[in-house]
Amino acid sequence: MGIEIEKKFRLEPKQLAKMTRRLERLGAIFAHETFERNFLHRGRILDDRRAILRLRKTDEKTLLTYKERLGTNGHVKQKIEYETEVANVEQTEKIIEALGYRLSLIYEKRRKTFQLAEVEIVLDELPFGLSMEIEGAHKEIANAEKLLGTKKLKPEMRGYPRLTMKHGKMRGTVMESRFKKIKDVEE
Repeated sequence: MGIEIEKKFRLEPKQLAKMTRRLERLGAIFAHETFERNFLHRGRILDDRRAILRLRKTDEKTLLTYKERLGTNGHVKQKIEYETEVANVEQTEKIIEALGYRLSLIYEKRRKTFQLAEVEIVLDELPFGLSMEIEGAHKEIANAEKLLGTKKLKPEMRGYPRLTMKHGKMRGTVMESRFKKIKDVEE
């Protein structure tokens, strides 16, 4: 069983810029930048367990993830997490639907990923705001917080699905939080 341990902070634009500079000064290794489309499915046993089944699509790959909350330790969240890469997205979607799960939520995200010592740090931009997540062991998260100077940052206990429910828009039976597309102007 995989256990995800992370702490999330809300950021303002100036805090995001400051955190990016601080990561560079600390020698954090920039891993990659991605644009994600996240599709969450609910129903049946997922609802009973307060769990989610997610398809995360990027230009490079699609991941199928199961997450189930274990609890928190302070502002640090812990979840069971199983994840695998999907070879055929359309067939995977049909399997999920055939099992009786329904698409309930979609959110988009721009993510920059860094490695700092023993933790992964991500800087996320979503249509409803900016966040930073620190993922690793409890002790390593605490060490990273000290290095990054996070005392003035506000911890965020809600996950992106809950934030999408708060800030998104209902489209049919699906709650969505997507970036606005800029239309090409022909001259």
